[in-house]
Amino acid sequence: MTSGELRQNYLNFFKTKGHAVITSASLIPENDPTVLFTTAGMHPLVPYLMGTAHPVGRRLTSAQKCLRTDDIDEVGDAKHHTFFEMMGNWSFGDYFKTDSIKWSWEFLTSPQWLNLDKNRLAVSVFKGDADAPFDQESYDLWLSLGVDAKRIAKLPKKNNWWGPAGLTGPCGPDTEIFYFAGDAKNVPVGFNDDSELWVEIWNNVFMEYNKQGGGHFEPLVQKNVDTGLGLERTIAVLNGFDDNYQTDLFSNLITKVEELSGHKYNENEETKKAMRVISDHIKAATFLIGDDRGLTPSNTDQGYIIRRLIRRAIRYGRQLGIKQNLWTKEIALVVIKDYGQVYPELIRNKNFILDNLDKEEEKFDRTLEKGLLEFKKITGKEISGAEAFMLYQSYGFPLEITEELAKENKMSVDRAGFEAELKKHQDLSRTAAAGKFKGGLADGGEETTKLHTAAHLMIAALRKVLGEHVTQKGSNITPERLRLDFSHPEKMTPEQIAQVEALVNDAISHDWPVVMTEMSLNEAKERGAMGVFDSKYGEKVKVYTIADYSKEICGGPHVTHTGALGHFKIQKEEASSSGVRRIKAVLE
Repeated sequence: MTSGELRQNYLNFFKTKGHAVITSASLIPENDPTVLFTTAGMHPLVPYLMGTAHPVGRRLTSAQKCLRTDDIDEVGDAKHHTFFEMMGNWSFGDYFKTDSIKWSWEFLTSPQWLNLDKNRLAVSVFKGDADAPFDQESYDLWLSLGVDAKRIAKLPKKNNWWGPAGLTGPCGPDTEIFYFAGDAKNVPVGFNDDSELWVEIWNNVFMEYNKQGGGHFEPLVQKNVDTGLGLERTIAVLNGFDDNYQTDLFSNLITKVEELSGHKYNENEETKKAMRVISDHIKAATFLIGDDRGLTPSNTDQGYIIRRLIRRAIRYGRQLGIKQNLWTKEIALVVIKDYGQVYPELIRNKNFILDNLDKEEEKFDRTLEKGLLEFKKITGKEISGAEAFMLYQSYGFPLEITEELAKENKMSVDRAGFEAELKKHQDLSRTAAAGKFKGGLADGGEETTKLHTAAHLMIAALRKVLGEHVTQKGSNITPERLRLDFSHPEKMTPEQIAQVEALVNDAISHDWPVVMTEMSLNEAKERGAMGVFDSKYGEKVKVYTIADYSKEICGGPHVTHTGALGHFKIQKEEASSSGVRRIKAVLE
């Protein structure tokens, strides 16, 4: 089975169960400052999990682009990825555990669908703790489907609990499904989730709780189902691979790296690791830059992650001996070709992707030269942890580059000291991020609702003042202020800033009603509604209209009249990244 067939079969199956198929949301969360990226299929759907009615109904299914950054340094083995696709199906207060579990079993084992050997499947359920009881219902359901009790593990929260996507929000116990990837003739009678031969392929989350600030769990009024089947992992299992990078999701990328480097994937473990890193990291960077809310490499926030991904890939390209200049775009072209039909934004934004990869590669080459000059200043037989970290932080030198250079110069590196410096830096970053990303539209508060509505007025004003080329590239809204990134090639003049402020405040003074209408996506576009976040809403969308001033496709909260906003004030206008400006504003 190909990845395309698995992706389509999943969507078709849940369509037969009354689910509406929606397309993937952006990798960059809309108005959720608690996380950097979309980490799971449920993430863009949080408002609906919390009770807001979804335009297409209470049963949804999709293939969602996801990106997780916790394991960047782990990428290089056979299993880890930064970018991945998560197949999912959701119930917003409709069906619950019984249908969810029965349908999972049907899709996996029915001859009409995946037809997996039932003897190679096992499951786990939440064993309960002080926050929530043992999931007896799921346990009994698995028994009723014929799963042997020896194949049902009762595991704690660290294994069988999911969410929230950010610091607070919907969450609950889950039941996970595992497939034995070893020899079919030697499937164990019991189930051991610590064994690498038992591969988790599906996770059914039963969202029964809302995690509050301070770690308190309250029962959700609306009980939901959120499931996830990892495409990369499952297609590997179905094809008998113990290496995800042997599937068709990576084979063309690996072939291109082989062509560029002159090496073969199976030469040795070092070659495998390098090719895995390059293919995963450039794929992830391509999707992030190619997103309709596209990001570019930078030294802060999401842009720093893109820079780190690209530079780590380049580092492993050097290790493989790739000599060609500006080669990362060659990998990106394969990503665009392989995924463009499923994710057409990659084709739309192809030139933007290639241009930014070229710029980052050139910049890293210059940085490496400066770093080498700094390296030559280091004296003694050992490079201290602080010195190695300085090369890493200031010049983008991964520890491996420093160790390689040290070896060539008959020096050693204090690896433990470097790791201590890195941990100290990460702790500081996490502390800063916790403060920076506190709050946001996920909390549904009055102030964030006002600022979200003000953001609609501001983007409309920016189009009027600067031109129709202006599109929103990202936002971060807390109860104190709004931050909005938008496409524009140059710094705004003080006169332009004053014009935007005046237009927004004029719209507020008219006290216009904010009118929400549900309509088809095509009708919304025909009526001139703006918005790049429509993909997650499905065929029916919510359009918020403010007189003839603003018409936006959106799923977030809004005030009912513009007069509720108060006085709008732009505090700062600055560069965000190449071709993207950033405004910070408040309501007084």
